[in-house]
Amino acid sequence: MTETPQITDSHCHLDFPQLAEDLDEVVARALQAGVTRMVTICTRLRQEPQVRAIAERFDPVYYAAGTHPMSAAEEPLVTVEALTALARHPKFVGIGETGLDYHYTADSKPVQQESLRIHIEAARQTRLPLIIHARDADDDMARILAAEHRAGSYSCVMHCFSSSPDLARVALDLGFYLSMSGIAAFPKSGDLRAIFAAAPVDRILVETDAPYLAPPPHRGKRNEPAYTAHTARVGAEVFGMDYARFARQTQANFERLFWKVPAYEAAA
Repeated sequence: MTETPQITDSHCHLDFPQLAEDLDEVVARALQAGVTRMVTICTRLRQEPQVRAIAERFDPVYYAAGTHPMSAAEEPLVTVEALTALARHPKFVGIGETGLDYHYTADSKPVQQESLRIHIEAARQTRLPLIIHARDADDDMARILAAEHRAGSYSCVMHCFSSSPDLARVALDLGFYLSMSGIAAFPKSGDLRAIFAAAPVDRILVETDAPYLAPPPHRGKRNEPAYTAHTARVGAEVFGMDYARFARQTQANFERLFWKVPAYEAAA
């Protein structure tokens, strides 16, 4: 019997109500599909205790926390000290998600940018990867990420990347990673797949952003970590690799960026 290749869902939201009712089954289905690790993301710091509890409850689950840019004007401004304190938890593995989103919340640009810079400084101090959400803000995003990197290096993943080739190029030139979500598997996402195909394969992660953005054949339904495998199979096609080899590559990429995860597993 052939063993299922192992992959990681590098970004999901297991605390969201769409997944809460059957979370044990959701995690079990992920493991059955070969998704042996999940990073669940806290988007409002006041909800961090609930997200942390999920990571503590399930061995394969790790977590990150930050203030989502669409919530930046509604939440108290995060501090570097608060983020670095959270990072002391052994299963806290990333800073964010943070970023810029001008699609619905362009009126909060100043506070989004201030919040982003705070998260960047926390990523510098903790050496944990920054998790970036970017929508309709490519120019400001590229400018801030590059300027802040010149001021002091940090690592980063462009989560659920679906922006322009120019922003992809800036991110890759800074040594950052691009993460493929279900969007990359949509039939009409050929231009996005071309952006990924032009990137170094050692800078690619896979994710669901569950419960949103389910890839085919589940598009339009609730997404869950098990479906990372569908996106990863499309990723393997994009890079002209067999699935097992692409899975190994994305695992190595994840472990390089999210270095606390293999360190935790080695110590367990």
